[in-house]
Amino acid sequence: MLNKSQIKIRVLSLFIIASILTADPIIGNRAPEFSLPDQDGVIRNLGDFRGRKLVVYFFPKADTPG
Repeated sequence: MLNKSQIKIRVLSLFIIASILTADPIIGNRAPEFSLPDQDGVIRNLGDFRGRKLVVYFFPKADTPG
């Protein structure tokens, strides 16, 4: 059984971890790994472009609001 002090430390640790994970990105840090479909529907992974310069551009699909 945890005492009150141990519970407080664990809750505080969870808040710190959550704030780190949801923080704004910092220039120079690596982007998190993600996958997205390209204009032809092919799934592209960020890791496929490692070591190369890459621009990710988001735009609304034709005939959709946004």
